[in-house]
Parts: sequence; structure tokens; C-alpha cells
Amino acid sequence: MSAETRIREAVQVLRDLGMPREQHNDRTALCLLALLDLDPRKKWSEAAEPRVGITPMMEFARDRYGVKYAPNTRETFRRFSVHQLVQAGLVVPNPDNPTRPVNSPKTVYQIAPEAGRLLRTLKSKEWKGRLVAYLTRQGALATRYARVRDLKRIPVRKVGSRSLHLTPGAHSQLIKAVVEQFAARFVPGSQLLYVGDTGKKWAYRNDKSFLALGIQLDEHGKMPDVAIHDRKRNWLVLVEVVTSHGPVNPKRHEELRALFAKSKAGLVFVTAFPSRAVMSKYWNELAWETEVWVADHPDHMIHLNGSRFLGPYGNSADKKVGQ
Repeated sequence: MSAETRIREAVQVLRDLGMPREQHNDRTALCLLALLDLDPRKKWSEAAEPRVGITPMMEFARDRYGVKYAPNTRETFRRFSVHQLVQAGLVVPNPDNPTRPVNSPKTVYQIAPEAGRLLRTLKSKEWKGRLVAYLTRQGALATRYARVRDLKRIPVRKVGSRSLHLTPGAHSQLIKAVVEQFAARFVPGSQLLYVGDTGKKWAYRNDKSFLALGIQLDEHGKMPDVAIHDRKRNWLVLVEVVTSHGPVNPKRHEELRALFAKSKAGLVFVTAFPSRAVMSKYWNELAWETEVWVADHPDHMIHLNGSRFLGPYGNSADKKVGQ
């Protein structure tokens, strides 16, 4: 069978399974085929259930089907193909370790057992009957998988009447510590404006409050992990949470300055680490005129140079902030 024919078959399978129209494409079909380890020479009855990461899926498409994708499309695979397969209950993320964050380089995906059993009947007399039975059960299956994922999510204190739950993992645990411990100690009475999440771009954001500060959020801008408005001192505290990468280094410092250049509030840059041991790995990368907070010593902060401790520098709102 030709590669093109097999891809067309996989696209039809996505239609039969009720996937949204946006996923009726070669990219999502190739993700499905990679998750089944099904090259054009194999029969559907030979479909397997390997654990596969995003990059190996792209390599599978290239090596088995001759379809090349640029390395910078990795996030497109994850956000616009694999994510929807997971949401549909067809694919299970990190079956070997459900608490592993989805942005971990070790993240893997596996076809759900029920879906694997169904797809091995494609092209057989059993297919139509099995498909109807699967789709009848699928609502319950998708709900069950979602419930398992939600039970493992990390609860964060309420914002108004809304409860926040983050994707499980060390990164989210540290975000929780920033929101619940750092803010209470160093910016008491502040307003939480933004919380990122590894499972989706953000868990919470307050566009109305950002606009009041003169900030129109850029959908394509790389947001910090947490943004907090200290209304009393008119500071916008931007926090980067670091467990494996991403401190406020000079490059990131300038990126955040540019992203929030129109802020009416003074900008304060903070890097949060889970421990001093992790902090030591990144110490030489940290930008001057920024702050460091370490979760296992929550009552203390480290200030990197400058004329004041925990305050904004060099933007128009600086003049409005008391020394």
C-alpha cells in the first residue's frame, strides 16, 4: 500500500471517530499512525501500542512516510493534533507516570487500550459494529479519562469565586507556591492577573485588569508564569518559575520589558526556584536588577544589585513608586 493511501485511510478513521474537522488532516493522521507504529506495509490488525513522544512522531512521519516537518512545528503537533487526540480519549499522556508535566522532555503518549482494540479491526467485518459500540461508550470513556487527569491536577487557591487547577508536575507545584506563599509574604493584598499552565497556555488571566494597566496581551507573546499586581505600590510583579529551565536571564529580562513596555505599573522581575540547589545551577545566568525567591526558604529573597530591594527599574511608572 502506498504511503498516501494509508494516510487517507487514517484521515477517514479520524472522521469516523468523530474528531473535529480541524483534525481531519495529514499531520493528525500521521500522529495516529505513529501511535500505532503502523507503516504502509503493515495491516491495521498489526497495530501496536508503543509509547511515543512528539519528536519521535515527527521522525516516524519522515522515516516511514517521507513527510518532513520542520523542527519548529513540534509545538503545532502537540497543541493542534495530539492534544485533541488526548481530549477525545483516544490517547493517554504519560501512562507510565501520570504526574509528569506535558512539557517535560520525557513526555510520551500511548493509544488508549479501547481505541487500540477497535483500530485493529479496521478493514475487517467487525469494524462497523465495533465502531458503533465504541462511539456509544466513548462519552463515558472520555469522561473517565478526564476524571483521572483532573484528580491528579494541582489545586491552587481561589481567585474570586474561581478555583484554579494546574497540570500535575514540579513546575505547577512551584507556581502554586508562588501564588500562595510568595505573594502573601512579599506582595500582600495584591491581585493575581495571570497564571500559566504546562497543559495549556494559561490557567487564569484577567484581561480587564491588564487593560486597566495599559497592557493589551499579545496572544503570541511569551508570558511569564505568574503576573501579580501590587495595587498599593502600583507594581506589576512578573515571575518566572524554574524547575528545569527558564530563569530571568538578560535575554528574558529584555523580552519581558518589551512585552509589558506600555504598563502603567512599575515592572518587577522575579525568578522562583524550588530550592537553593536548583538555584545554584542557574546563578550565573540571572539578570541584574531582578529578584530571586526560593520556595524552601519562603521568608527570604535575594536581590541582584540596584538601588532598591524588590522594586521596579527604568520604566515610566518607576517615578510613581515610593522608594
